[in-house]
Amino acid sequence: MITTKQRAFLRGLGNALECVMQIGKEGLNENSMTTLEGLLEARELIKINVLKTCPLTAKEVKNEICDKLNTEPVQVIGNKILLYRRSSKKDFKHIEFV
Repeated sequence: MITTKQRAFLRGLGNALECVMQIGKEGLNENSMTTLEGLLEARELIKINVLKTCPLTAKEVKNEICDKLNTEPVQVIGNKILLYRRSSKKDFKHIEFV
């Protein structure tokens, strides 16, 4: 669980990020969950774009990803989702909270 100050810090970092994945008309499937798992291990903080053709809303997508992948929701604005999960890699420069 992250604190509100940590969440605010992550939101600031997320402003400069580009979307690394789009969720479209197929919604969340096994393949997209595997891709998200790899992205979270590689980056820790990711931004996802939920397209208008997606059968789920951005909040529903966020809830499903957080439940299945054990991530921390940082922010949902419109169709953009910002998620955080600390990487389990040893030789990795982790996001350091101030």
